[in-house]
Amino acid sequence: MGELTDKAKAAGNKAAGAIKESVGRNQGDADLAAEGKAQKAKGTAQDIKGSIKGALGDDI
Repeated sequence: MGELTDKAKAAGNKAAGAIKESVGRNQGDADLAAEGKAQKAKGTAQDIKGSIKGALGDDI
């Protein structure tokens, strides 16, 4: 996957995670809130991966 693909997936995971976390908090569902937080973290990791690919090239 290229830099833009990683960054697009990262944005999707961050957005979906934020929604899940918010809904989980508002409904008192700790499991859903935790799932959302984990998905946001996954998105952050994907964003970092995309940034590294952008700096070093897509071959890594």
